[in-house]
Amino acid sequence: MHIDFAPSSNGTYNNAGSSRQLANYLEHEDLKRMEKGVYTNGFFNLTDDNIYKSKVIKDIDCNIGQLLKTDAKFFAIHVSPSENELRAMGNTEQEKAEAMKRYIREVFIPEYAKNFNKELSASDIKFYAKIHFDRSRSDNELNMHCHLIVSRKDQANKKKLSPLTNHKNTKKGTVTGGFDRVNLFQQAEQGFDKLFDYDRQLVESFDYFNTMKNGTIFERLNLQGQELQSNERKLEINQDSNQEYLYSLDIENKEAHKKVFNTGSNNIIKQRSNTSSNVSNLFSIIDCDTMSSQPPEKHTSNSIRKKKNRKHKL
Repeated sequence: MHIDFAPSSNGTYNNAGSSRQLANYLEHEDLKRMEKGVYTNGFFNLTDDNIYKSKVIKDIDCNIGQLLKTDAKFFAIHVSPSENELRAMGNTEQEKAEAMKRYIREVFIPEYAKNFNKELSASDIKFYAKIHFDRSRSDNELNMHCHLIVSRKDQANKKKLSPLTNHKNTKKGTVTGGFDRVNLFQQAEQGFDKLFDYDRQLVESFDYFNTMKNGTIFERLNLQGQELQSNERKLEINQDSNQEYLYSLDIENKEAHKKVFNTGSNNIIKQRSNTSSNVSNLFSIIDCDTMSSQPPEKHTSNSIRKKKNRKHKL
């Protein structure tokens, strides 16, 4: 999960004035997709979907109480899941978009609010978000990401909230509270894994990237050692699984061979039994035919003729 805060500029991300320019930019993809007849998704906040751009601009631009002319009036935040994370969020673009809205509402904004350490909840944050499905200068197959326009002031237009401050949970001084971006990234990542039951590998975790980029040589070597051990454990597990599979396959083959052997033996016994029975029946048929070849009536007539011939001779 890649989360970043766009720096202020004189162009689209100029946050010292109106949010109109940024809102116009966020809507440009919808126009292209509507021309192609492709699914689009409007602005949304914590509770509502398909919010008009005019309402977004008005709410953000009017929530600037006690801010100076040069102060930031809002912040632009990008939330970009990786390809693997996007696959865990659904199959179709619409499923992924709904999952993204759920993640922003149930994980990211609540963690964003808590990280100010001012006893804030998600409902205290005034924000509007827009999902984009394409990303320029990217070779990834899946590119869906989310843009957020977050007001500098809370919903009540009383508290100043800046995620770019360098203070972290300060208790004294002109600035109390603060904002720990590292903690936000960690909590947002853990929340994603829990929400979507995502099995995150060490090499795709925020801690891994942060350590490899900003850690000491010792910390980086230690993390690489953990990665090596993790890969070795996975290899052992795969080998054990393969051995168990081959063992179970061998047992199944033996059982199948035994079944075939028993079936063949039974068939042979049945065939022999049937053969013996057929032979017995055959002999019975032969005996019957032999006995019936000279019927008793024929023997009786021959005896009478012999007796008559004897009388005539006398």
